[in-house]
Amino acid sequence: MNTFIKTLATFGLMTATIFSAQASDLSDVNEIIKQSNLVSYYAADDGSAQARMIIVDANGNKQMRQFTILRKDVEDLGNQDMLVFFSRPTDVKGTVFRVRKNTVGDDDRWLYLPALDLVKRISAGDKRTSFVGAHFYYEDVSGRNPNEDNFVLKETTDSHYVVEAKPKDPKSVEFAYYLAHINKQTFIPMHVTYYNEQGKAIRKMDVLRTKEVQGHATVLHSKITNLNDNSYTEMQFRNVKYDVGLPESVFTERSLRNPPKKWLN
Repeated sequence: MNTFIKTLATFGLMTATIFSAQASDLSDVNEIIKQSNLVSYYAADDGSAQARMIIVDANGNKQMRQFTILRKDVEDLGNQDMLVFFSRPTDVKGTVFRVRKNTVGDDDRWLYLPALDLVKRISAGDKRTSFVGAHFYYEDVSGRNPNEDNFVLKETTDSHYVVEAKPKDPKSVEFAYYLAHINKQTFIPMHVTYYNEQGKAIRKMDVLRTKEVQGHATVLHSKITNLNDNSYTEMQFRNVKYDVGLPESVFTERSLRNPPKKWLN
């Protein structure tokens, strides 16, 4: 499977977030989005990383979340499996988020709550709600399906493609459109700003640090900001690894209650 916030590439950008580098200079916006999606969410066949989120509210109060992400692709730009195992702080330790990314139809998402020994299915309508209290949304973790938006190449600069995206179903999201500044060399979306119907910027994602890991340009530090109150979440990754040989058997409901310790160190 040759197919990680890499994230929006937000988690990815997103999420996690592991990217592969590729030089290019294109005029076809759909090809730009294809390449960006490929490097943002499908680097190598699989991957693992340890991550830490710092959540800062409008009053400056901070919370921390620490977790390990495992990702395995079925095929490039195709279906994909992902698991997120929370280890800190104590009140979320043992919580597991599972995603089955589908290129046709909505993604399948589950959250395992250890205190209740409950596997909760997350409805498609909640995909753009807060991921464990962060400014990242559930959808940011696995990436927004490009088929849900229409794209226009607005500008090509010396270093970036500036792409505008409008949702095909405006009622399904909280934004009217967004602008993505995609690095022409790596295809990593370095800055993504979301706007409401009045044209006011309401949310943005910034990639703060990238590094090449095993030949893949990889996002190691990103930030999501709520521009209405300037609260934000920063995400940092370490111990990023690609092609680790994750077996399909890891990505099952059994791993929610019995985490695969071999792959979490």
